[in-house]
Amino acid sequence: MLNIDQLKFDEKGLIPAIVVDAQSKKVLTLAYMNRESLEISMREGRTCFWSRSRQELWRKGETSGNVQHIVDITADCDRDALVVRVNKDGPACHLGTDSCFNDKVFIGEAAEPFSVKGLYALLEGRKSELPEGSYTTYLFQKGIDKILKKVGEECTEVIIAGKAGDQRETVYEIADLMYHIMVLMVEMGISVDDVRAELASRHIIDHKMKQEKMT
Repeated sequence: MLNIDQLKFDEKGLIPAIVVDAQSKKVLTLAYMNRESLEISMREGRTCFWSRSRQELWRKGETSGNVQHIVDITADCDRDALVVRVNKDGPACHLGTDSCFNDKVFIGEAAEPFSVKGLYALLEGRKSELPEGSYTTYLFQKGIDKILKKVGEECTEVIIAGKAGDQRETVYEIADLMYHIMVLMVEMGISVDDVRAELASRHIIDHKMKQEKMT
């Protein structure tokens, strides 16, 4: 573990801090820390930066409530830049967007890797745009009863495949079930983060129960 004394602050006493969402891996913002703000961040477990425009310390979320809870802080090989992984309570950007990085400059040909949040965003787009010929559009147009019926049908298909011991078919049916569950989530306004937070709370409870059993 590095000591702060081993970090290289620039001539103004600052070090760039790249803030990354620990869950989605998305870059949220680029800010700067001085020694004092870094010490505060480590002590309080939430991001504190040095504002170059105001020339003062500022704790992220102090007025907005969009606090960033630090998971860890890692220095680069030259020890003159930091990556700060966080769990955030709200948008990172002062404009109200999830990240400060939104305006694309170039789009290459490499395919973007699949992600649950990416699928969720795609489904949100389907709901708002309702493109013709889309199965997802059909589900949203039919409404909650149709979506729930499909979720129930896919649950049954998972059970049948699992009972038969067919691993490949079970994976296929689980994928179908997850898709329809995410359509339900979008329809009801339930985010991926809502579900993640619920699972995280259960993990803590489960961990405590295991400890109690051991003692």
